[in-house]
Amino acid sequence: MRYKKIIRGRYKLVFNYIGVLTMGIAVFLLLPLLVLPFYPQDISYLNVFLLPSLVFLVLGFLLWKVTNTAQEQVSLSLKEGGIIVLISWLVAIIASAIPFMLAGKLNFTQAVFEATSGWTTTGLSVVDEAQTSHIFLMWRSIMQFFGGAGLIVVMLSSIIHPYGFGLYNAEGRSDQLLPHVKRSAKLIMLIYSGYTIAGVILYYIVGMGLFDAVNHSIAALSTGGFSTRPASIGHWDNLGIEMVTWILMLLGTTNFATHFALLKGKFKTFIKNGEVRLLTFLVAVFVPIVSYFSLTELYSSLPDLMRRSIFEVITAISTTGFSLDTFTNWNAFGVLSIVILMLIGGGTGSTAGGIKLYRIYLMYKSLVWEFKSYFLPQNAVQKNYIWRGENKLYIKPEYIRETANYIYLYLITYAVGVLIYLAHGYDLMESMFEFASSLGTVGLSVGITAADAPASILWLETVGMLLGRLEFLVIFFAVAKMVKDVKYLATE
Repeated sequence: MRYKKIIRGRYKLVFNYIGVLTMGIAVFLLLPLLVLPFYPQDISYLNVFLLPSLVFLVLGFLLWKVTNTAQEQVSLSLKEGGIIVLISWLVAIIASAIPFMLAGKLNFTQAVFEATSGWTTTGLSVVDEAQTSHIFLMWRSIMQFFGGAGLIVVMLSSIIHPYGFGLYNAEGRSDQLLPHVKRSAKLIMLIYSGYTIAGVILYYIVGMGLFDAVNHSIAALSTGGFSTRPASIGHWDNLGIEMVTWILMLLGTTNFATHFALLKGKFKTFIKNGEVRLLTFLVAVFVPIVSYFSLTELYSSLPDLMRRSIFEVITAISTTGFSLDTFTNWNAFGVLSIVILMLIGGGTGSTAGGIKLYRIYLMYKSLVWEFKSYFLPQNAVQKNYIWRGENKLYIKPEYIRETANYIYLYLITYAVGVLIYLAHGYDLMESMFEFASSLGTVGLSVGITAADAPASILWLETVGMLLGRLEFLVIFFAVAKMVKDVKYLATE
């Protein structure tokens, strides 16, 4: 009986957090209304944001009030944090989908898909940007801004008390920039917001309009990829705009702890970072081979060829999803190269998706250490480490095992997803590309993802995007804990 009382008390704490987060989501729903003074023709959409905002504000307040107890300052475990993250993200997605449905823009499946793509910073879309009003274009970017930073990080940096490292960790933030969790969250938001503002200014300087600059700066830095134009960045055909986008995408795919080291002037530490080295290596290798083996068939001019290659390689490895053109005329080598980059993904603790550079780098180093061990004396003691953020991370065997298990689970999920595409009649290369983009939260497409796509495909991609953003183990552990606790509480 005493243990049941403890469990109930812990869930009171969990739902108290969820209540606070729900109120925060209600506030986010009001932010698109800021464009109304500039685009008064969108005033007809006022209620489609006001009504859901009011409903979720009331629901969040009631949940917070009912569960508000003295236990509020107890630290959360990782599994409890996982439950909060999972439920809060689902609430955010449903709440964000409602304006699309109330306005008659999308049906339920499409609206949930679009909201999931926004919050997970994927960028796959079923809307026609040319026919979409400014308020909804801004709403998509707002979702990507907060989804890139992380719903939990945003709340920790503002209103939630600092006792929840399990909550911070559950959303994929394993690196604390400062000893204090709340200060780490605030610093992340400061860096993230500062880069976004700088991106807006740079875009405006090189010729992009202010509204487009705000949306594209958010989408590039969050590695989200939602554009205000059907042709994405290719709409402008402007090298300056493309170069600003390169910079923002690379910044977005870099771990925030690594940013912190760079901003403190620790350039040697920055260069030693394993993820930075691997990212540099992959871009340096894939740009020339994609150019030579794939794009020489499409471009006769070397500058045009390199410009397209650099952009598409960076957008794939950073999991941003902006593009200059379609991939339908690429050969198999080029398409498979982009698939590999989308599967690898960006930095751990960044806004990017994919398997993550850290895991790939760790498995590479593990292989190197294994080979070296054969040439060392039998009793030799090795202290293997890699640089992460601004610190050495000494690698324990369980780190390598956990990483290998994650990669195995990721690739199994990817294979199952590809098989489902094949069952719908799509060819192998299209299926591999589209699900790598969904699961890696990239946003590039070969044309499968559209408003007229089968509902089953849109739901498959929705699940893939959510798994890719929150990472498998957090979701699985959260669901397993909830099922176990419910079963225990149901027993006499």
